[in-house]
Amino acid sequence: MPAETLANRPVLPQLHLLAKAPLAGQAKTRLAPLLGNQGAANAHAELLRHCVANACQALPAENVTLWTALDHAHPLFIELHEQFGLTLKRQPDGDLGARVRHALNHTPGPAMVMGSDCPSITSALITACAQQLTHNDVVILPAEDGGYGLIGAQRDYPGLFESIPWGSHQVLSATRQRIEALGLRAAYPATIWDVDRPEDWQRWKEVAAAL
Repeated sequence: MPAETLANRPVLPQLHLLAKAPLAGQAKTRLAPLLGNQGAANAHAELLRHCVANACQALPAENVTLWTALDHAHPLFIELHEQFGLTLKRQPDGDLGARVRHALNHTPGPAMVMGSDCPSITSALITACAQQLTHNDVVILPAEDGGYGLIGAQRDYPGLFESIPWGSHQVLSATRQRIEALGLRAAYPATIWDVDRPEDWQRWKEVAAAL
């Protein structure tokens, strides 16, 4: 392949997934009224497997890192590492914004962070976000609940994750305001949904049955 063609090839971003270990009573607790504590943990494990598979279909495994929480040596994390060859890292302390920023800045160059409970983020959508990031400062997949399921950035933008009301329905709107205040160019390729509540889980089961 000519050297100039290699030089012009877009740099593939790193993709970081944030995930808790699937421990009963500590993972997907809002699904417990429907599934029970162990059932909710099993649901979390199912969602994580699905998201990792989509991530490693969209990008080479060496570009994918799974950031673990609760039990860093949980058998599921080891299973995913051995099956896909992705990297395992421990999530640092801090609020969600601090952990997302830490992951984005773990390696130089463009990077994206994705939740582990967003089965609507397909491999094709991850690829589209990677492409959008080549000519935008930021890429975001807004979620129906007012948050977002994926965020990517070309480099570190101090302030992007400051003063965001994490866990509320204002996460996306507050982030848009930060993007505008920082003068960044952003792309929003699609709106997605995640699995938090019993009705979300039932929605996912209907989608999964058709796959």
